[in-house]
Amino acid sequence: MTALVYLAAALAEIGGCFAFWAWLRLDKSPAWLAPGVISLVLFAWLLTRVDSEAAGRAYAAYGGVYICASLVWLWGVEGVRPDRWDVGGAALCIIGACVILLGPRTA
Repeated sequence: MTALVYLAAALAEIGGCFAFWAWLRLDKSPAWLAPGVISLVLFAWLLTRVDSEAAGRAYAAYGGVYICASLVWLWGVEGVRPDRWDVGGAALCIIGACVILLGPRTA
């Protein structure tokens, strides 16, 4: 379930941030801001659904998912294919996220 929440959060965050990008950098209408804000609020709420005892750990592990989702966005929405450095960096981030999220914890 955590993986699905992280994926949904990543889509919400990227979509919300892209709405601001579109307004400021692509000269889109300020009307893009309303769905952007809603999307960012949804993102914040979704991160509270992650099964973790500590918010910071949930956010840190989420970072790897966000990076991978951003590269999918880069390719799928912006039409820019990630290069080997993008893919390698994303793989490192996912490994790090797994270590953070799944590592054994002591009391």
